[in-house]
Amino acid sequence: MNVIRRLEGIARVSEGSVVTIGAFDGVHRGHHKVLQLVRELADARGLDAALVTFDRHPAQVVRPNSAPRLLTSLDQKLELLDATGLLDVCCVLTFDEARSRETAEEFVREVLADRLQARVVVVGADFHFGYRRGGNVPLLERMGADLGFEVVGLGLVSAEGAGGEPFSSTRIRGLLDEGEVRAAAAALGRPHEVRGTVERGDERGRGLGFPTANVVVPSDTCMPADGIYAGTFTGADGVERAAALSLGRRPTFYEHADASMLEAHVLDFDGDLYDQPARIRFVERLRAEERFETVEALVDQMRLDVEATRRVLGT
Repeated sequence: MNVIRRLEGIARVSEGSVVTIGAFDGVHRGHHKVLQLVRELADARGLDAALVTFDRHPAQVVRPNSAPRLLTSLDQKLELLDATGLLDVCCVLTFDEARSRETAEEFVREVLADRLQARVVVVGADFHFGYRRGGNVPLLERMGADLGFEVVGLGLVSAEGAGGEPFSSTRIRGLLDEGEVRAAAAALGRPHEVRGTVERGDERGRGLGFPTANVVVPSDTCMPADGIYAGTFTGADGVERAAALSLGRRPTFYEHADASMLEAHVLDFDGDLYDQPARIRFVERLRAEERFETVEALVDQMRLDVEATRRVLGT
């Protein structure tokens, strides 16, 4: 997949392209279905399969106070898109104040028609874009008639069976808010992963016999509900290891905490993880966070949590 990060870097596609547009946050199973259709249409017509996305979620610029937390960072998103093997070109546009004021018509002419030589544009039926969301499927159809592209408007892609729940980034965020990481994984097509850096904490876990890596993630990352989870930890060596995860405010030791902390007790590992990049995957929620009356009671529960993690992960 050829990743282009500047509009000027988009070479005009001689044969043309089939293009889809969107944030694609999470690159979930619904997104995969859209990309498969783009690939099929491109192959059938001898065109390139292309995606136009942005370097940040547009809501972070347009409505920063209510912007959604991200299921994937930009690097994660590009890795996941590349791994599908379905795209020839991914154009990552800078979404800033100037871009937010670009009219839908300007976007269509400059990006879709002039740069990508769009022959087919695939978007959701309720897709809106451009300044004040002035662009939609009818506008694309009108402009496509003049500029030489057709438009395919898709409804939400739903899961087969199990009530046919639609795949959407919003729904996945809701599942994570409830701690339903298994259901979120079913919609994503993989366990939810967050990325951060291991930083020094108070080393309280080591004193209790359960050393933990304190993983600090960007504030705009979508985290599950506070609780104890079975999951995995991947450090700088690229090895994915089983881990008992604690996400919360540690009420046994602190009456008040400003924010939740993510700690990973990596099973059967004894080494220095400080300052390493880390990838945490949430596999199953074991229990809610609790306040224990004694440290001894907490340690007993931590032993049970490690045992439960082993059972869930089969280690």
